[in-house]
Amino acid sequence: MMMGGILAVLAQLAGPPPATDSAPPPAADPAATRSDRAAPSAEPTDTVTAPAGDAIATPTQPAANAATPGATGASDGRLVYDTAFFRTFSPASALEIVQRTPGFQLDIGDQEVRGFGQAAGNVVINGQRPSSKSDTINTILQRIPANRVLRVEVGRGDLFGAEFAGRPQVLNLVLTQGGGIAGTVEGTVMRDYTGRLYPAGSASTLIRRGSSSLNLALGVTNDRSTEEGFDRVVTLPARVETEYRRKINRIEEPTGYVSGAYEYNGGANRTAHLNGRLSLDRTILTQSNAVTPASGPERNDRLTQRYKLTGFELGGDYTVPFLDGGLKLIGLATRKDRDDRDRSLLRIDSAVIGGFSQSVVAARDETVVRVIWNRSDLKGWSVETGVEGALNILDSDVNLFDLDGGVPQRIDLPVDQAKVKEYRGELFVNLGRPLSKTLRLDLGATYEASDLRVTGDARAQRVLTFLKPRATLDWRPGGKWHAQASIKRTVAQLQFEDFISIAELTNERVNGGNANLQPQRAWELLTFVERPILGDGLVRLEAGYNRIALVQDRVPTPEGFDAPGNLGNGDVYVLRGRIDAPLTRLGVKGGRATVYLSYIGTRVEDPYTGRDRPFSGTSPLVATASFRQDRAKFAWGIDLEAVMPTRYYRLNEVDEPFSRAPYAKIFAEYRPTTKSTIAVGLDNATGVPAFRRRTFYQPDRRTPLPFLEEFRQRNRHILPYITVKHQFG
Repeated sequence: MMMGGILAVLAQLAGPPPATDSAPPPAADPAATRSDRAAPSAEPTDTVTAPAGDAIATPTQPAANAATPGATGASDGRLVYDTAFFRTFSPASALEIVQRTPGFQLDIGDQEVRGFGQAAGNVVINGQRPSSKSDTINTILQRIPANRVLRVEVGRGDLFGAEFAGRPQVLNLVLTQGGGIAGTVEGTVMRDYTGRLYPAGSASTLIRRGSSSLNLALGVTNDRSTEEGFDRVVTLPARVETEYRRKINRIEEPTGYVSGAYEYNGGANRTAHLNGRLSLDRTILTQSNAVTPASGPERNDRLTQRYKLTGFELGGDYTVPFLDGGLKLIGLATRKDRDDRDRSLLRIDSAVIGGFSQSVVAARDETVVRVIWNRSDLKGWSVETGVEGALNILDSDVNLFDLDGGVPQRIDLPVDQAKVKEYRGELFVNLGRPLSKTLRLDLGATYEASDLRVTGDARAQRVLTFLKPRATLDWRPGGKWHAQASIKRTVAQLQFEDFISIAELTNERVNGGNANLQPQRAWELLTFVERPILGDGLVRLEAGYNRIALVQDRVPTPEGFDAPGNLGNGDVYVLRGRIDAPLTRLGVKGGRATVYLSYIGTRVEDPYTGRDRPFSGTSPLVATASFRQDRAKFAWGIDLEAVMPTRYYRLNEVDEPFSRAPYAKIFAEYRPTTKSTIAVGLDNATGVPAFRRRTFYQPDRRTPLPFLEEFRQRNRHILPYITVKHQFG
């Protein structure tokens, strides 16, 4: 590690640095990242175009669906698929059924967003949204046995509640009412390129009696990998090498969870749910770093990261009839405790000559109460209105130490010990009605107010209020065409972690905290048109434009760092296309292909150069392609993803992770019985590495020409695995 770099950044705080051959440090992103991966953008503009890291990124597309006869149509526009439709896939869980529903793309929602209303995905179960956040919808679906699914319904959002109005697709998973016990078990073994084997497994069961059901799940994962690569540091423009580092990262991510959910279903608007989850997540990184400087002795530096995250959630809801509709009360409480330890050592022949250590202890609490009243028909309108209140608290303590000289010396970062508290409330109303047989209008408005306070090393208090209207016009002119146009005002949530300063030892830089950060706000316009093809396939085109005020990006701080902050106005241009096509009619029996292309263009004025540039952390172009073929008891498939480089614009650095070849996954399945599946596959099947280029400017990016470049390469190589799934009951 170039530990002299971080000392240069901290010179004002910790005194003059010792002489080293290391490069000057860059500034930082808001969260420390394990391994040598670039930190994610605080506000990615598109979930599909989220930036790729320094390690190999995992494709975001679900597996392609297999070809099957078409669904039946309901009078209200729903497509209905019974269980016979999915039988050829021998799915083990409800998640596999959802992933293989033609033309449907799963949106799991955002469990990190504060509050409950904005965290929704696009799946409901028995017509109701699960009252859980820590358990994402894909986790909930994975623990429901496939043999408990009666049918799948796909339709426009308003069919499943005004909360989903304006969404082009929502999937309703209807479960059987049969009693007894059913469940799934799954086990996986993966092998890394060094030959080590890593097992993982999970089990879940669903117990139903009469109107009540109990779902229990237990899971243990043992994700481990080894990645190897190098860093090369050169001066510019001559490109003279000043340092070369050979690195091996051994990463372990053991996790475990236990969760349960109880449901009482007494009929329409007579339901109750109670759910809980306890999870233990660990991240362990051990890095070997052989450093060869252009001058001076060789080093064998070491980096270790030991991260612990313990999470707990308890939530539930209760619905009763009220005024010819339903009145639902939702309550949710979560707790996350974080304990992170980083240590980076400079060593010559195992003798420590310098380094840093950092501890981060933080507690995150959220309590939410939400009350909703909805009615499906009030003088021709579907109506939903309600109120939500939430209390969110982050209590964070960061301690950074300089280990030079053998005695740890604490470095006082600005805003490294702080408590952030937010009282937030919102009132909302959603209305919708058909204007004709082919045209529907949905309207909505949310009034949000929050009282946000920061205490500790920094003190700040402000009250924020926003009115967020929206309107959606849905058009189905016939001939299977479907078009929609929507406009809405959005306000991004502030990330509490952006208020806290923290060092990234793996990247030798410091993230400044900004207690005065303001949420960016935008007017968003989006249109799309879609049409079925080749039976149950779908082609879809989207175009959109966002006008953003107070773009959240990186800004300089008085202490000499950069931190999350607000720029001026910005623009986002959106163009997406998706084709999901069964191939049986084209001569590939049982085959299905999915192709997705996304262009996200962004523009904002840079605070250093005064010129327009893209937002930090957005990739302009993402392309994915998937193919799957099912034949009797066998199936095989391939997933491909390619992403254009992502850039992060910092105080004195442009950080650019990228890949030169498509990322690939290949799999094959054998189903010896209707309840068992054996799958083998290759993750990163082409063995492509990931790259990262960091270009440095002195003293900052107002200097037109860079003076130093660091180039990184990491490779996990090909990762073979075998998975066995079985359902019972």
